Amino acid sequence: MTGQYRAQFDAEITFANGGGLRTDGFRLDIPGREIGDDDLAALLVRHLGLLMVGEVRISNRTVVEEPHKGGRGVAGPDAGSGSGARRLVELSHVIADGMTTLPGWPAPRITEWLTREASRANYAPGTEFQVGRIDMIANTGTYLDTPAHRYADGADLAGTPLDRLADLPGVVVRVPAGTRAVDRLLLAPYDVAGRAVLVHTGWSAHFGTDRYGAPEAPYLTGDGARALADAGATLVGIDSVNIDDMGPAARGERPAHSTLLAAGIPIVEHLTGLEALPPEGFRFTAAPPMVAGMGTFPVRAFATLP
Repeated sequence: MTGQYRAQFDAEITFANGGGLRTDGFRLDIPGREIGDDDLAALLVRHLGLLMVGEVRISNRTVVEEPHKGGRGVAGPDAGSGSGARRLVELSHVIADGMTTLPGWPAPRITEWLTREASRANYAPGTEFQVGRIDMIANTGTYLDTPAHRYADGADLAGTPLDRLADLPGVVVRVPAGTRAVDRLLLAPYDVAGRAVLVHTGWSAHFGTDRYGAPEAPYLTGDGARALADAGATLVGIDSVNIDDMGPAARGERPAHSTLLAAGIPIVEHLTGLEALPPEGFRFTAAPPMVAGMGTFPVRAFATLP
């Protein structure tokens, strides 16, 4: 007895951007005998490295006890371990006086607490300073959600460790234009363990407009969030108005927030500029100030490329 299992099955694969693929009698290493069709479909998509999969239908499935042959994953080497030149990519929206982040939510007010002119009375001739003041809600611009945003006993900004926020190996999940629900199958090709997973929908192009908060904005499904949590993602970000569905059919439920934050996985919303990143091979940082008692705050999100 080997204690290792392989599944043999037929599969019909359809792609979100058109076309399809069929396999007959395909054999694939599986983690255990009791794997379900949904997990088997996700494993197939990942091991074949398929992108933009819309649906997988499994049939004629059998499980055999057989030594693993080795799967073809899609992981690549992490960046950032070598020396040499590097490039920084800005992934944050600018915070400006009166800007709109979430439609209907208060805009920031940026003023001066101490003007340069007033400061001259306090310093030697020719010396002056300016001290600004900003009044805003925490959900402004590109911001981070910590577990305390959703759960009363969750880690807040001060309690979230830096190894969840800074210099993380990253992977970009690109979804087809017009896709709303980013689900398990769209995520399946990617190796997300220990990585910042950045979902690139292109919706950031509407930031600051009425369209940005529209019901058709893209989002991560609850099933997709569970897949990322189960696979060991370190952080999840998206370039949309919310990581959850904000349409009327959602009825105010927030399964992606609930699942990720319960697992201690921070969320970055309102990213921008993801089109400038490669699929992998970069490091990601989105670190807020250490503010005790707050669950969200703006970040300067950026990527480092070798």
